[in-house]
Order: sequence, then C-alpha cells, then structure tokens
Amino acid sequence: MAEVTLIKAINDALATEMTRDPSVCVLGEDVGLDGGVFRATEGLLKRFGPGRVVDTPLNEVGIVGMSIGMAMNGLRPVAEIEFSDFIYPAFDQIVSEMSKMRYRSAGQFTAAVVLRAPSGGGVRGGHYHSQSPEAYYIHTAGLVVVMPSTPADAKGLLSSAIRGEDPVIFLEPKALYRTVKGEVPQGEYLVPLGVGRIVRPGDDLTLIAWGAMVPVAEKAAAAAASEGVGVEIIDPRTLWPLDIEMIESSVRRTGRAVVLHEAPRTCGFGAEISALIQERCFLHLKAPVGRVTGFDTPFPYALEKSYLPDPERTLRAIRASMAF
Repeated sequence: MAEVTLIKAINDALATEMTRDPSVCVLGEDVGLDGGVFRATEGLLKRFGPGRVVDTPLNEVGIVGMSIGMAMNGLRPVAEIEFSDFIYPAFDQIVSEMSKMRYRSAGQFTAAVVLRAPSGGGVRGGHYHSQSPEAYYIHTAGLVVVMPSTPADAKGLLSSAIRGEDPVIFLEPKALYRTVKGEVPQGEYLVPLGVGRIVRPGDDLTLIAWGAMVPVAEKAAAAAASEGVGVEIIDPRTLWPLDIEMIESSVRRTGRAVVLHEAPRTCGFGAEISALIQERCFLHLKAPVGRVTGFDTPFPYALEKSYLPDPERTLRAIRASMAF
C-alpha cells in the first residue's frame, strides 16, 4: 500500500472509478485544466478527456441541475463545488429535486449524483470558505452525507458513494487535505457507507467526532489517558445514515459520552446524536451527554483558533463528564 495525503486519495478514487466505469464523469469549476481549486481532479482531463471531465461556468445551480439530468439519463456524475460555502445557490436543486427524485418517481428515476465539497475551517479562509454545513443536508430526507477523516476512508467512501443509487453530499475536511497521510490500498477499494470506525478503544468515556475533529479528539484522548481516563473515539464516517448501533454499544459500556464537531452548536448534528444517546442509553448514563462545538456566530476570520474546538476544550469536557 502507498502512503498518500487525503487529497491524493480522493484523486485516486476518482481515477479508479472512472477507469472501472465509463459512465462516471467529473464536472465543476476549473476541474479540468487546473485540476480543481485544491487539485483533487489533477490529471483527469489528460487521462479521460473533455467528454468526461467538464469545466463548467461559475454557476452552482447549473452544476447541480446538470448533474441531476445527467444522472437521470444513466451517467454517474461527480460534481465538485469549490467550497461547501458556495453550494447554497444550489440548495433548492439539492433539497427539492435531487434528494426527492427517487421517492417522488416511485423508483422510476434516481439522481445518483455525488456532490464533493471542501468543508470546515482551519485554513484561514474567512467567512465564505470555512463553514460546516452538514446539519442542513442530514436534515433532508433522501440524502446520504459523508465526511472522511483519513486518506483510506476518503478513497473507500468516495468509491462507494459513486457506486450507490442515492445522492451523496461528500464533505471533505480541507484542513486535512495535506496535513494527514496514511496507507491507501491501490486499485479498487470500498469502505461501506453507514458503518462507523472505532479510532481508539477505551472503557471510561465515548467521544464521537468526525472530519477534522478526529485528530483533535485523538490529542484530547491521549491527554486524558495520561490522567488515567480511557476514551473511546468513534468516527461515524457516514453522518447519515448514522451508525447509531456502534455509538449505542460504546455508550452502554462506558456510561459517558461527549460529541465533538466544529459546526455551530445550536441545531448542530451533535444535538441529534445527544438526543439519540438519551433515547437509547438513558439507564446506562452516568453523566449528561457533553458537546464541544463551534460557536453560534458567523465563522470568524481573525478568531479562527478561538472558534475551532481544540484538544484543551475537549479535555475540559471529558474531565467535566468524569467528575459529574
């Protein structure tokens, strides 16, 4: 296995799936000659040609609308939105059309579109390049929402998303694009959607984190271990459908849970996970479910480090749960 960055793993998944299936095509702003704003599609135009790697105008509504039509006519479009913050002009196409196509046509049509979008902060991108919008899409029935945290998961989950029959919002934590490396299997490689990953085993507290917060969780868990607290970290990988059975099994054993995400706190996905734990594990809980999140403000350019959850804030939440 080769050791590559997360962005290289995404490029590998696209090339592998385009080689396997001639109906897979890539479209988006600057995905051709420039290889995308983060170079995720680098080299694909030369390898697969302009018929399958399509540079589009700056028009997110058009990108998503065209992708839906392509999918309904038998293609497998993988569309790149340069930043997840730019996806909102296409919000109606996503939540009213793409998500409902299979249901409203009683299965006569599908919209098997994968929308790739760099998500989250940590790269000093400011207000319009740093948002974490996963909750909007998890709230929309009919969409699968994925966020990997390792190169191997990025390749395996993206390949599974491309092969599926449901529309997928594939959120890529851009802070990890070139800051994490890992071994990635060569050739075809699949990670099933809807199955979480135990990042680190532990017996005292369950810490649920995804995307760029997984490395933060690992640092906090290491610090907690030095204080004698065993933290089990769970990365859901697919945010919806959620592997709630894995979380439930862990919390029933540890009796304590903290949810960590960088999106704002109110109505963030941590609130839903907290409610599910409450419903399923109430009699096993030794402390209230804790949350460590971004703040209920626009993403602040100058105060990015203060906004984003860090290992110290996470460790404080772990200590509070253990002391309850």
